[in-house]
Amino acid sequence: MMLRNLQRHKGAFAINLMSLSTGITCVLLIYLWINDELHFDKFHANDATLYQVIEKSTENGQVRMHESTQGPLAAAMEKDLPEVTTAATVLPLANFNITATIKTAEKSIKNYGLFATSNFFHIFSFKLLAGQPQQVLANENGMVVSAEIARSLFGSVENAMGKSVQWEMFGQPNSAVITGVLDKLPANNSMPFDFVINYASLLKGVGQNFKEWYNEGPHTYVQLRPGTDLKKFNAKIKDYLKRYSRGTLFSLQVRPYSSAYLYGHYENGVQSGGRIEYVHLFSLVAIFILIIACINFMNLSTARASRRLKEVGIKKAVGATRTTLVAQFMGEALFLTVLSLLIAIGLAAIFLPIFNQITGKQITVQLTASLVAWILATTLFTSLLAGSYPAFYLSGFHAVEVLKGKLMHRSWGELLARKGLVVFQFIVSLVLIIAVMVIYRQLAFVQSKNLGYDKAHLIQFDREGALMQSTPAFLTALKKIPGVINASCIEESVVAGVGGGSSTYDVSWPGKPNQANIDFVTRSLDIGLLETMGVQMKEGRTFSDQFGSDSAKVIINETAIKIMGLRNPLGTPIRMWGKTSTIVGVVKDFHITSLHEAIQPMIFRYNPKTTAVVMVRLATGQESQALPAIAALYKQYNPGYVFSYHFLDENYQAQYISEQRISLLSRYFAGLAILISCLGLFGLATFNAEVRTKEIGVRKALGASVSNVILLLIKDFLKLALIAMLVAFPLAWWAMHSWLNKFVYHIAIGPNLFILAAFTIVVITLLTVSYQSAKAALINPSRSLNEQ
Repeated sequence: MMLRNLQRHKGAFAINLMSLSTGITCVLLIYLWINDELHFDKFHANDATLYQVIEKSTENGQVRMHESTQGPLAAAMEKDLPEVTTAATVLPLANFNITATIKTAEKSIKNYGLFATSNFFHIFSFKLLAGQPQQVLANENGMVVSAEIARSLFGSVENAMGKSVQWEMFGQPNSAVITGVLDKLPANNSMPFDFVINYASLLKGVGQNFKEWYNEGPHTYVQLRPGTDLKKFNAKIKDYLKRYSRGTLFSLQVRPYSSAYLYGHYENGVQSGGRIEYVHLFSLVAIFILIIACINFMNLSTARASRRLKEVGIKKAVGATRTTLVAQFMGEALFLTVLSLLIAIGLAAIFLPIFNQITGKQITVQLTASLVAWILATTLFTSLLAGSYPAFYLSGFHAVEVLKGKLMHRSWGELLARKGLVVFQFIVSLVLIIAVMVIYRQLAFVQSKNLGYDKAHLIQFDREGALMQSTPAFLTALKKIPGVINASCIEESVVAGVGGGSSTYDVSWPGKPNQANIDFVTRSLDIGLLETMGVQMKEGRTFSDQFGSDSAKVIINETAIKIMGLRNPLGTPIRMWGKTSTIVGVVKDFHITSLHEAIQPMIFRYNPKTTAVVMVRLATGQESQALPAIAALYKQYNPGYVFSYHFLDENYQAQYISEQRISLLSRYFAGLAILISCLGLFGLATFNAEVRTKEIGVRKALGASVSNVILLLIKDFLKLALIAMLVAFPLAWWAMHSWLNKFVYHIAIGPNLFILAAFTIVVITLLTVSYQSAKAALINPSRSLNEQ
């Protein structure tokens, strides 16, 4: 009976099957993505007791949170606080866009890595292919490398063990012994690295300042005793730093390590979301897509109720109860849902590799208890949602009235319910259309915004090895290469890592308020760096050898002037790190962090010796000729080192990789949601044309034109779209305004977005329903009037 009924209504069955299978496919992929997000960093055995120490400070009237902490903090907390069983210090180079070179006599390789104390592999559960977790960093010269590095330098994991290598960062060479080899890092790990070096090696070299309490940079992680009251512990450590640094402006607190990935955003010192917002967003998208698919089933089922009324009446007349009929109709919905689910699983398996490529993930499908539970719950939810209303609606008719033909008309309640469901579909579609446009425009704004310098055709690479002693000659030769416009050096990458890179609070000037706590970004520059970047001067001059030594001169940005309250900044003395310098120039503001963050006050010093990054401006269209020549010159001046360069605009775009992926996902899921809605509209338009065949014939016989008939059939759908706009526009504005507020610099949501969205939904509606409307309008009146 069930198969016979489905076969009898092939069109509706096909539309419902396509809608539900497409919807469930989307929901399944979103579930896999959300499940992966929720399990980020959860693989550590100590996850329940593993915490990160973060700092809070009040600066220029705003509360800021910092992941960077003092170097001695971990050891002190482990010694002083009984709640802390183990504490580790970690300096993640990736957070600061810093790479290190690892080399042997024959080969070298550049990677991101970590400096960590000896208990790193005790606190974190990263697997090793060789070496014991408790021993690999016991030696001060110990280094753990990835299997890729081991194979690249020594041919195999086994051959790498015990071998000596050189590692270099900021131009300072060091030696180490490979004591362990890493297994491949889990895909859901938020701490990327290819090697780990004992933290003691850093303290002996470029990181000597990390021994002091006044300096920050490393991250501190603690393992707390089970049962520790987190609220009481945070209260206890709030002023802990004052034990060792009386004048500190920082207070401490801890947060679960695995929560940082999803809940890493703070506003004025209060946790205010993070990637968890995208989890919530796509959870809603999944629910709405599934509801839209179910609405199609409900609408088409109730719209075609007149075709099944006699079936219901006869069954009731021969003794069928309402419960029996409800079970029959719910069974049909369950059958369709299970069939759609099977198709969806196949589609998800086919599209999963593409989905992984879009999201940057490595999701695999494993038949776990949670996945089975989700499949069962989705099947039950979908079948109940899709089938309950039609089942109770169809089974509610009285047998006598149905057989007498008294219920062959549609009730107002049915019409209102069906129209309300269509309006809901329109609302969801409109919100998704507006969201996609806002995200797209914000990312276009990010890419096109004037950053205060020209990031195009600008490359950077590390200054290291022999190049440290021959930089002036190298730069001179570099500028002579055809296609090279200019070149110079800077302390760190212009596109800074988390927090903006090197900075200091130790800046004073005449008239500075006593209680002012201001974090100044600092950079050492060589002559010509600002010109190479294309930074514009507001007043004064850049560094130059025409004025003698500029070692006691500094350049600041516009934001620094505002915060310092300087009316005539040129010639103003400032004191930093115990040394007095004079302001000789002011640059216009430019961005070194993403547009999520405000421009910070900046101080530039002339100090070529402490620069570590070479920046080169290339002529447009000559990159392919210039780059090989630069590589050859680099190898000539720095033999044995890898010439590894990056285009600055690529580094800039990498800051928005999450938003770019979310934008792409939003476009795909919005498109699929609209497609599912269109399938439902097409089905309703088809049925609407069928049931009004005689009415159309009468109207045409009385002189109505084809266009009049088409307008008659589509105007109801356009009215529903208009009603949906009244609800969707305020809702979309609120949602996207909240999202845009995550960016300090963002677009405005203007009326043109809503006009375009309205135009889009009207066009989609017209394209969807016009075909069936036109087809019905073109039928010969005599034919339609003669149909029984």
